[in-house]
Amino acid sequence: MRKSLTILLALIIGILVSKAQTPPSTTGAVPRAETIKPTPPEVYFKRGIEIVAPDSLFSLNLRFRMQSRALYFSESLTDFSMSEAEARVRRLRLRMEGFMYNPKLSYLIQLSFSRGDMDWNVRDNSAINNSPNIIRDACVFYRPDNHWTFIFGQTKLPGNRQRVISSGDQQFIDRSIVNATYNIDRDFGLQAQYLNSIGNLFYIAKGALTTGDGRNVETTDKGLAYTGRLELLPLGKFKNMGDYFEGDLEREETPKISIAGGLSYNEGARRTGGQIGRDLYQQRNMTTYIYDALLKYRGFALYLEHLDRRADDPITMNEIGQIRHITTGTGSLAQASYLFKNNYEVAARYAMIRPSEAIANLTPESDIATAGVTKYIIRHKVKLQANISYQSRSQIAPISPLQNWGAGFQIELGI
Repeated sequence: MRKSLTILLALIIGILVSKAQTPPSTTGAVPRAETIKPTPPEVYFKRGIEIVAPDSLFSLNLRFRMQSRALYFSESLTDFSMSEAEARVRRLRLRMEGFMYNPKLSYLIQLSFSRGDMDWNVRDNSAINNSPNIIRDACVFYRPDNHWTFIFGQTKLPGNRQRVISSGDQQFIDRSIVNATYNIDRDFGLQAQYLNSIGNLFYIAKGALTTGDGRNVETTDKGLAYTGRLELLPLGKFKNMGDYFEGDLEREETPKISIAGGLSYNEGARRTGGQIGRDLYQQRNMTTYIYDALLKYRGFALYLEHLDRRADDPITMNEIGQIRHITTGTGSLAQASYLFKNNYEVAARYAMIRPSEAIANLTPESDIATAGVTKYIIRHKVKLQANISYQSRSQIAPISPLQNWGAGFQIELGI
């Protein structure tokens, strides 16, 4: 019996081995899964790292950038001893964008990782946003044709041009005090943009309906923000969207101009800056008027900006008499630059803040004049920047007047 079982087992093993060695039939047979070679995705390195799925139903563009900065401020115009210094990674960003299922449907995700880039300090502490703000942008775009763009999610509002231009595309180490005081930043909601032309006149209309509370808030209320902006380009479009990066890196062969105006109304704002800042003790309605203009021609660039913020009663007070207020008033700036053929750029900027009479005893007048030199190695992606500035602040008790110097150096590196 044992001998019979041994012979049977040997026959079964022999049959299995012979089957394994027989080549598969090529007629009518279904190929085994392990023999199918997957199609690799397409990978490009022209603008960051871009990956496109084999079926072209999905794409991912991956980029990063960082800004390493050192700043110095003197005690006064004649005393050059250091009153304040800064040395840190100012910004560290990771950006992901692409399309889903159809090029008309795209997405944008942008994350920030440095402490100075998370709005995580006393100035921005708020009951509705008191944690690190890692998420800067998370939104979906739908472009049904060449004219319309619809945006849903969290991203920049169509505010002043200098704020909308990326911090990585600035020609100075940082934006102006006008932007720092009056910009409307980011918000969550629905936006729409319409682009068209009449002859050589291009125009862009932008609108937004958003929460009015800013980014990454824990709760929202019934008050909303309504923002609109109109841009006119009477001499045609800029090369490679040159109206949305600073400096004339494209060296426009013919003059290009963009003139824009807009406003943002924040109903029942809960924070001192509407979408940013600390909590107000009572809610307020605020309106921000926005005007800017840009000229570029053969390496020369000129930019003008004026912001005007208004509120019926900008001062709020709690039960023990502490005050928090909206910085109503106006801010203006003018900046000009010239890009040499060796990709060195010289630039100058003058910016000023003029608070309204309602808060004249709470906020000083401020003026800053800045001169800068930038070496563009790979456009705005890799560059070296050096600035020197003069700043003046009026006296408002208990704040003493100030006149001093500032200097800074920054390296921008990204893909």
